[in-house]
Amino acid sequence: MNPYALSMLMSSLAMGTIITLSSSHWFLAWMGLEINTLAIIPLMTKMHHPRATESATKYFLTQATASALLLFSAAMNAWVTGEWTIMNMNSYTPTTILTIALAIKLGIAPFHLWLPDVLQGLDMMTCLILSTWQKLAPMALLILTSHQLNANLLTLMALASAIIGGWGALNQTQMRKIMAYSSIAHLGWMTLVVSFAPGLALLNLTIYLMMTSSMFMMLMTLNATNMNKLSISWLKTPTLAASMMAGLLSLGGLPPLSGFLPKWLILQEMTKHHLGVLSTVMALSALLSLFFYLRLSYMISMTSPPNISNANLAWRKKNNPSLINPILVVLSTMLMPITPMLLM
Repeated sequence: MNPYALSMLMSSLAMGTIITLSSSHWFLAWMGLEINTLAIIPLMTKMHHPRATESATKYFLTQATASALLLFSAAMNAWVTGEWTIMNMNSYTPTTILTIALAIKLGIAPFHLWLPDVLQGLDMMTCLILSTWQKLAPMALLILTSHQLNANLLTLMALASAIIGGWGALNQTQMRKIMAYSSIAHLGWMTLVVSFAPGLALLNLTIYLMMTSSMFMMLMTLNATNMNKLSISWLKTPTLAASMMAGLLSLGGLPPLSGFLPKWLILQEMTKHHLGVLSTVMALSALLSLFFYLRLSYMISMTSPPNISNANLAWRKKNNPSLINPILVVLSTMLMPITPMLLM
C-alpha cells in the first residue's frame, strides 16, 4: 500500500476514535464510528485476495447495521427527551436498541458470528487493529451509558459471550479464530461488570489490550497462523516461545499472571451484589478458555516436529527476535504485584 494512503488511513482511524471519545452528542459519536469503519475497510482489502474482500464486506455490513441501529436509537431518544446528549438516555426502547447496536459493534454474543470469519480473512496487523483499537470507541460509549442501559440484557449477553467464547475455540486450529473467540470471552467479562463497576470494566479493557497486542506481535514475529506453525516456535526462538506461553496463560486468567487480576476483581464485585450463581457460572466458563490456552502452551513447549533442519537457524538470522520490544509482554504477565494499589 502507498505510504501516503496508509498514513491517511491510520490518521483517520485515530481521528474517528478521538471524535467518539471526546463527543457528548450522539451525532458526533456516530460520525466518529463511521470514520473508523470506513478507514479500516481499505486496510482489510490491501491483500487483494477474495477472502480479504469477503471479510471486508461482512465487516461493512455488520458495522453499517450497528451504526444504523445506534443512530435510530439516538433519534428515538431525542424525539422523547428533546436532547441528543449521550448521558441522557432515559427511555426503555432506545436504550435496548442502543445495547444491541453496541453489542454488534463489539462482537458480543449472540451478535458475535461475524468476528471469527472476518479475522480469519485478514493479515495479522489488521487483526491486531480490529481486536484492539476498534474496540475503544464502542467500549467507551458502553461505559458512558452503562448506568442507563438494560442491565438484564447486558448480563445475559455477558454470560453468553463468556460461554461461547470458551466453547467456540475448543475445536479451532487457526490462531486468528482462536484470538477472535478469546476477544468474545473477554468482552463478556467486561459487559458483565460494566453496569456495576465501570472502573473494573475499564481495567479489564486495559489489560486485555496489552495482552492481545503482545500476543499478536509475537504471532507476527513467528509467522504463526495455526497450531502447527506454533509448535515449531520453540525451535526458532525459545525466549519468545516462553514469553508467548506466559502471554497465553495470562489471557486464560491463570494466577498469578495479570489476566487473573480483572477476573478476580469482577467475581469479587459480583459476590458483593449477591450474584453468587452468576459468578460461579462465569468462573466455570473461564475454565473452558483456560483449557484451550493450556493446549496452545502445550503445543509450544512439549512438542517438536521430527524434521528439524537448518531452516530454523536461517529464520533466526533473517528475523532477530531480540529486537522485539518486551514491554508489552512484561506488562501483560506481571501486573499482579500492583493489585493492592488497585484495591485501595
